[in-house]
Amino acid sequence: MDREQEEMQFLGLFGIYKEAYKVIFTWRKIFSQITVSLILPLSFIFLAHMEISNLLYRKIIHTEIQLYETRAGTSKSDKLSQVISTEKAYFWLFQAAYFTFYLALSLLSTAAVVYTIACIYSGKEVSFKKVLSVVPKVWKRLMVTFICSFVTFFVYNVFAFLIVVVWWHSIGFTSVGMPVFWVIFIFYLVGSFYLTIIWHLASVVSVLEESCGFPAMMKSQALIKGKLVVASVIVITLNGSLYLIRRVFQHLVVHGWRLAMVSRISYGILCFLLLFKLILFGLVIQTVIYFVCKSYHHENIDKSALSDHLEVYLGEYVPLKSKDVQLEQFDI
Repeated sequence: MDREQEEMQFLGLFGIYKEAYKVIFTWRKIFSQITVSLILPLSFIFLAHMEISNLLYRKIIHTEIQLYETRAGTSKSDKLSQVISTEKAYFWLFQAAYFTFYLALSLLSTAAVVYTIACIYSGKEVSFKKVLSVVPKVWKRLMVTFICSFVTFFVYNVFAFLIVVVWWHSIGFTSVGMPVFWVIFIFYLVGSFYLTIIWHLASVVSVLEESCGFPAMMKSQALIKGKLVVASVIVITLNGSLYLIRRVFQHLVVHGWRLAMVSRISYGILCFLLLFKLILFGLVIQTVIYFVCKSYHHENIDKSALSDHLEVYLGEYVPLKSKDVQLEQFDI
């Protein structure tokens, strides 16, 4: 980054987009290597999961229809029941395998991009080999933060479910109940977006600072104050783009049986290209937002200390220490 950190606090929505694009374009070689090794497989797994899940699910439905049309108690019925059990077991094993590989590649991609941008920001020479050597160690910290974020989302959804249960048993679908329900639903969406922003920023904090897990989320919550509106618009835009790509892929590829095979393949390739570019752009943006928030709160990271800590490879990964780089105040 050639921009002074004091200036980054003034970046708005389009300024952050421009800065992210500039970083990717200037360092396109290293980001291309990260994309080929991590983000491309991640994008392929994401799209392939929808296609394979649909095929497995359709197979289960077809077998269940055959079972429904077969007289109960016959050998054919027993055999079909066993087939359904086997197909469902394959389906859930596939889901588990997908979640495992997707999570691993997602965290590795995040670690690689955040570490690379930190090296760029600190003026340290960065190579793809160096990124690969550090990423597995940073990945452990990201996993802790992901688990804590997952627990937070789970508790949040349980709490929201309990509120809906209370609404159902108190006022329900009445003239007063429906407006109340929509208010609850809007607050739920706002809370979900807020937690998503906190989680993304906490991932960057986990790589660049000594905090991970719940402390990283608390740090993220403090950093996002003052830039919440801009971050919210960015998250909504990126998630909206992801949703659009997913819907197009489902409609034209997964369920596009009426289209010619060449057309389905073409649409699949287009969605794949758009998806991996979106993932890379999103990861770079969330790191840029971190530095923007740091600058907004007048928290200057000592670039030399950042560089020293990024170069530590003795044993376990050593994150940034608060006393060295955490919050060096500067005046505007």
